[in-house]
This record gives sequence, structure tokens and C-alpha cells, in this order.
Amino acid sequence: MNQIEKQILDLTERLRYIEDIFGNRENANVALLRSKLNDFKNNLANLGPDQLKRHLSSLNDLFHFLENKLEKELTPMDKVRIVRHPQRICLKDILENVYDNYTEIGGQNEYSIDPSMIIARAYITRRVGKKIYKQPVMVIGQEKGHGQEFRNGGSVKPWGNAKAMEYMKVAEVENIPIHTYIFTPGAFPIEDYPGAAQQIAKNIYTMAGLSVPVVSVISEGGSGGAEAIGLADTRIMLSHGYYSVISPEGAAAIEGRLRDGARATPELVEQCARQLKITASDNLGMGYVDRVLEEPPLGARSEHFDFFKKLRQEVILATDEVVLSVRGIKLFRAIALRKLNNPNIYVRWSLSSKSRERLVWQRYQKFRSLSIQFLKDKAPAWQKTASIINQYGWSVYSFLRYEFLGRHQRKITHLAEDVQGEVQALFGRIMNKGSKIIRKLPGIKEEKEDTCRLTTLSTWESGMFWDEHCQYVSPQANKDRTLSCPNSSKFGCLDLWGPDLFSDFAGVCSHCGHHFPMEYEWYLFNVFDTRSIREFNSKIESSNILNFDGMDVKLDKAKKDTGHKSSCMTFEATIKGVRVVVAMLMARFRGGSVGVAEGEKFIRAAELAKRKHLPFVAYVHGTAGIRIQEGTNGVIQMPRCTLAVRRYLESGGLYLVLYDTNSYAGPVASFLGCSPYQFAVRSANIGFAGPGVIKETTGEDIQPDYHKAFMTLSRGHIQGIWDRREIRNNLHQALMTMGGEFLYYR
Repeated sequence: MNQIEKQILDLTERLRYIEDIFGNRENANVALLRSKLNDFKNNLANLGPDQLKRHLSSLNDLFHFLENKLEKELTPMDKVRIVRHPQRICLKDILENVYDNYTEIGGQNEYSIDPSMIIARAYITRRVGKKIYKQPVMVIGQEKGHGQEFRNGGSVKPWGNAKAMEYMKVAEVENIPIHTYIFTPGAFPIEDYPGAAQQIAKNIYTMAGLSVPVVSVISEGGSGGAEAIGLADTRIMLSHGYYSVISPEGAAAIEGRLRDGARATPELVEQCARQLKITASDNLGMGYVDRVLEEPPLGARSEHFDFFKKLRQEVILATDEVVLSVRGIKLFRAIALRKLNNPNIYVRWSLSSKSRERLVWQRYQKFRSLSIQFLKDKAPAWQKTASIINQYGWSVYSFLRYEFLGRHQRKITHLAEDVQGEVQALFGRIMNKGSKIIRKLPGIKEEKEDTCRLTTLSTWESGMFWDEHCQYVSPQANKDRTLSCPNSSKFGCLDLWGPDLFSDFAGVCSHCGHHFPMEYEWYLFNVFDTRSIREFNSKIESSNILNFDGMDVKLDKAKKDTGHKSSCMTFEATIKGVRVVVAMLMARFRGGSVGVAEGEKFIRAAELAKRKHLPFVAYVHGTAGIRIQEGTNGVIQMPRCTLAVRRYLESGGLYLVLYDTNSYAGPVASFLGCSPYQFAVRSANIGFAGPGVIKETTGEDIQPDYHKAFMTLSRGHIQGIWDRREIRNNLHQALMTMGGEFLYYR
């Protein structure tokens, strides 16, 4: 192929790319390019060599001019098509052009652990004066490739995220920075062990405490799949990228209430893409990314070598800044980096132990402050002031009681226990010999020892009645009707009379134990001690942050129907005298979806439990996931709440999660799923995505019981299944058996 043919082929590819980006939308500039290129091809035979060169040069100039013009016309949905295009840069391109050398560890081909996730040990060479430094880094990211089907479009399976987490820990041991590259439409929604939701929760929890610098670069950031490797000290977003709680098509399907594989109209998809605020400039304005890296017109592709130079410089500077922000001697280098944008200043990337502690604390503070500007709190000024004073009071009391005095008290107690143990051992030997002599005396009968039996949870026996502490009766008990148990054909269950079923039987089939749905009020008044519930932060209110069409009406209806201002209720209560802090997600309020208000209330509940040294219980009456109408404001609650939970756990707290009804998506894949103690009511369905989403994403039908509690237990996500009638006893037993002197309520 001669040079002329190569240039014509290149222009043809550029035109095809532009047509793909603008889809079926008519555009005068695209039509002009198409017309000019076709005219040139049709007249090739009539042009001499000099004319060919002139026409090609003119066409190149026209393409360059109109590409810059089209750049300004891009809609949010156009940018989504850019990041999805096979010509888009991928992680392999970045490894080849940004780093000086690398060794790939996982995800090399369709036979490796997960080709959608690539991990590489790499280094960057920096020349400072006459000296050359090789600075190692761990590179982790989703790989879409350039159309390779086995890459699964960058949708990572649970074991791919598990591999990423493993090598994040390796980087921490080696004290080297981590660079993550986010190229995913979302995680692959399967619950095969370790399970999509559970593994993402583990990843976010691990990243929250990594003591090495983490820099993330976002091209396509799809919800939980992005958060699995996205909790970073600095987040850089490519100018044509998008970062969202859900794809525009997914949002359109929900807003349009589409069923059975029906497709949303292009107009509705465009509208959702615009309202979700998914672009780089949107996310920068809301504070969820730290900077935007400008790309070439219509997006970076593998032939844009100048862009790779810019990206290299950006990740180096970002890593330098993170390191200097927690290091002692930094003043002049920090000024040179930020003000002069000078990358030729050497910054050692390994951190001391003190710097690593500061880094983790700085990361917590950064995410704690995100989305606060969108919080709607209608509490009066005096109440907010009183709350702040109360917080400081409890902080001082906590320090004096548990840190200052408690530390010395523990030392004295431990010394006394050791002395007591030695004395008991000494006298035990004496008494043991004495008892042997006594047993040998005539007329002494030997007593049999009592055997100790292991206890189990939720062993409801026949003949037991639900009457202890029953303070609330479901309104369903007022309906004079009979109900058939869904298992009647299988187990021969008799029809149940409504008043008996929803009062005496607590909504549980007396024959097979099937659990009918119950209201969240049932749990409030039948699980916790009478009149012990004290709600706090009730004035924090869910709002229509992005001005999503129709969302104000939906929120007002939910507030009127439930009497609550958000789907999260936070309160202090006691269970058989044991004080706890509780965050409850209510399915009746917008499906229990989580947004800014719910995330902030959850964080404040964890902080209160930490200050007061109380156990923290998350009761999930149901959650549909992150509230899509809040866009990135919602999805950012995943790392925010997880950081709060981690801080609570690391300071000694006891965190229990109990699932009921339907619990899916973001909350399960983050701040709920990271609990070491997770249980489910027998009626619960738990997972990362519902059956419809799994069918749409994978094209596969799942078995009917795929998300049932017993399947979740078999996959290791939860630690036990509880009968509704035993929740009160089981929660109390769990608190008493899982607690110890190093856990708060003790």
C-alpha cells in the first residue's frame, strides 16, 4: 500500500469514528466531511500526483478544523460513546506509553484469572540532573482492549477484583504507590464465590486503609465496578470520560419503567445522560475528582502519543503531591510542583511510618467532606449548636474515660488477672491432690460432670408462642381474610387466617416457616426495649440535588407516606438492657435507596457509636441500592460510609448487619458488605444486582432462588439466617457473645 492509500484509509477511519460518536444524529459538519471525502475518492482517477497531495492536505486541514468544531458540540451521551469506542485508549496502551517498563501479573488473556482486570508491576524513570531514578509503582486497572471480546468490556468478575485487592496489599508491603485506571461500565453482576457485592465491599474497605499513595485515572467509571479500585488520594478524570452511578441507558429504563427487554428512546437516554451530571466537568464542579486532563479533540486514541506524555506527567505530579502532602520536609518542592508545574524535581515515593498514618487520616478527611455542600439539614440553629457541643463533650469524656483512665485501668486489671491466675494454678494443684485422696476414702460417691452443649441461633421449636415483648401488631392483621403460603404445594401448608398470621405468628407460616413481608415498625417496637428508642439527625432530608425531572414529587410522596425525611433512620436504643446505635434503611421510602442524606446520617451514626463506645447495628429493612437520581452524589456514599465504618472498627467497635426483604447493589457492595458479622432474616434476598439487570447485562437467566438468604449463606456472604421471631433474642445473644473487653459496649 502506498502513502496515498494509507492517508485515504486513515481519513476513512477518522470519518467512521466521528459517525460512531454522533450516532444517528444528523450533523451538518459530519455530512460535509462525508461529502468531501466521497468526492475525493470518486475523482481519484482524474487527479495527478501533485493534485492528489494538495487535495489530501486540504482534506486533512478540513478534518482537523471540523474535529475541533465538533468537539464543542459534544453532548454527555456523545462522550459515553467515545469511552465505549474500540479505538479508545486502553490500559495496555497506557502501560506501553506512560511507564518505562512493566511486568504483567494477572489478566493477560482469556485463560488467566480475569482478563478484564490487569495488574502490572511497573516503574517510571526520572532524570534529575545527571542522576537517573527508577521509581516503582503498582498499576491496577480494568482492560477493555480494542474490541477483544474475552476482555468482557472491562466488566470485572469477583475474582478479578480479589486479585486487585491482593496486589494492593503487596504494594503496601513494598511501600510503593498504586496507580489505578478505571475503564469499566460496571462490575460483572454474578454472586459466584466470592460474590460481586461482597468482593467490591472488601476492596473498598481495603483501599480505605492503604498506607501508600493511591492515584486513580477515570475514563469510564460505572458505579460499583469503578469504586472497587477508585478510592484514591487523587482522582484524575479524562476530559471525555464519564463517572456515574448508572449508565444513561439503565437510568432511562428505570425512569421509563421499561420491562421485558424494552429499549428506551434515544431522546430519553440523552435526557438522562444530561441530568445525571456524568461528565468530567460536572464531577470536577461537584468535587468528586481533583482535576481534569484534557484530551485531543473527540477523545484520546492509541496514536495520540502527545497525550500519553501529558498523562505520564500528570500521574507523576499527582503522586509527588500526595507524598509531599504527608511528609515533613516538603515546602520548596511543593511550591515548585504546584506553582511551576515542574516534574523534574525528585520526590522519593516511599513513606515513613508516621507519614503513612497521616496519609490514611488525610484520605478519611477528604472523603468525609465530600457531598456535604449538597446536604439538606432543616434542624434549627440552636439544635445544630447543641449537637456540636454534645459531640465535643462526648469526645472529651470518651478520651478521659476510655483512653486516659481506661489505659491505666486495663494495665492494673491485666496484672491482677495474671497474679490471680498464678494463685489459682498453685492452689489448684494442691486442691487436686487433696480431692484425689478424699475420693479414695470409703463411702464417697463420684458425681458425674455436667456436659456442656453448644448453643445455636434461631431454633424455633413447636409449641412456642410469639408473645414476649410484642408491642406492635401489623395493620395486615386487621384484614379478615385467609392467605395461602407460597410453599403450600410443596409442603402442604394449610391456609392461614390473616389476624393470626400477622399477630400471634409474627408473619411466619406455622407449618414451613415461610416469612411474609412485615413493616419496619414491627422491628422497631418488637425488637428493641419499650420506649428506649431515641432518634437523632431526623431533620436531615433527602432532596432533588440534580433537579431530576419529577423527583421532587416522588420524594414528597415518600416523606408523606412514611413520616420520615429520608430512607435512613438513625437512633439509640437498648436490647435487653444493652445500649446500641442503629442505622436502619427503610424499603418503604424510595426502596431504601441511598443518597447524600442517607450516607451522611449513616456516617454520623458510626461516629456517634465511636464517641459513646457503643455497638453499631445496621438493620436493612430493604435497599434498592444507590439513588440513581442523585448521580455521583449517591455513588460517592459507598467509599464515604465505608471509611467511617473502617475508622469505627479499627478503634475497637462492634458492627453488626442484619438484612431483610430485598437488599441489593451499592450499599451491600460497600458499607454493609464490609461488616465481619452479617446476618439475614429468613425472608431476605441479597445480591449485587437484581434478576432483570443480570439478564440484561449477561444475557443469562438465573435460578429462582439465586438471591435467597440460604444461597447467600452458602456463598459465605452472611454468617447466619435468623427466624423473625428470634431476632430480639439473637441480636442480644450476638452482642453478648461477640463482644469482649476490647469492644465498645464492654
